[in-house]
Amino acid sequence: MNLHEASGPIEESESDKRARAEAASRSAWVSVGVNVILTVTQVTVGILARSQGLVADGIHSLSDLLADFVVLLASHHSKKDADKDHPYGHQRYETAASLVLGLLLLAVGVGMLWSAIKKLEAPEAVPAVSIVALYVAAAALVAKELLFRYMLATAKRVKSGMLVANAWHARSDAASSLVVGLGIAGNLAGYPILDPIAALVVGLMIIKMGFAFAWDALHDLMDRSADEAEVQAIERTLLSTPGVQGAHDIRTRKMGDLMVVDVHVEIDASISVEAGHDIAVAARKRILERHRVLNVMTHVDPWKPRI
Repeated sequence: MNLHEASGPIEESESDKRARAEAASRSAWVSVGVNVILTVTQVTVGILARSQGLVADGIHSLSDLLADFVVLLASHHSKKDADKDHPYGHQRYETAASLVLGLLLLAVGVGMLWSAIKKLEAPEAVPAVSIVALYVAAAALVAKELLFRYMLATAKRVKSGMLVANAWHARSDAASSLVVGLGIAGNLAGYPILDPIAALVVGLMIIKMGFAFAWDALHDLMDRSADEAEVQAIERTLLSTPGVQGAHDIRTRKMGDLMVVDVHVEIDASISVEAGHDIAVAARKRILERHRVLNVMTHVDPWKPRI
């Protein structure tokens, strides 16, 4: 058996890397601007209007602001070329950033949940809120939904999982603003307890999303494989390569938004080593061209026709 690797790891083209980095930076800075305005407005008006729900939503916006800086940092590092210490590049900075985003959401959600529960223990002390809080909640809902749509469109265009995570983080804010608006409206209608209940619901929403992001990123950092459909597509690409008689032991592991593939390819044992190597190189090239794969290690096994 011979182990072949045609060349060093194949990375995204410079133009693709540049586009991804620029898109991440641009969307993050747009989000920074929106969240600075929302944080200051929501917390200030929430305090003055005596709305715990609006203050909680403002703190959520502050968590988005911190998340945006995490994205900017990860974007800066993930575009670095491979080096001696990171021979496959720095794509996992994006996965690590998604993990940080998830943990950040968990921490914020638990804090908001605790604060809301303390309020609910003394419902008679919950004050009536000012109607201005409802106007601010409605404006925040519109701003966050528009921000989500912009960020998700950007993430899909450049195919970045980290940006998708950050976009859905913004969507969680839009959903939380909707809940907060309903809680404030209930408070204004004569049911003051609905404001801290809204804050409690927002806390639960944030905890759920934070756990999902953190759990998913953690599995990727532990070398989770690509989904079965992608593995099957890679196998079809291998088997369509002239000279490849079979393929087995296909193993994949996530590397940011890309993946690394190890595979055993079966090649006619009667041909020369050079010819077998050329077939393995052709199979590797096809995978790199047709799939979001960073590198392919091909292990050549001799194949003999059954008599």
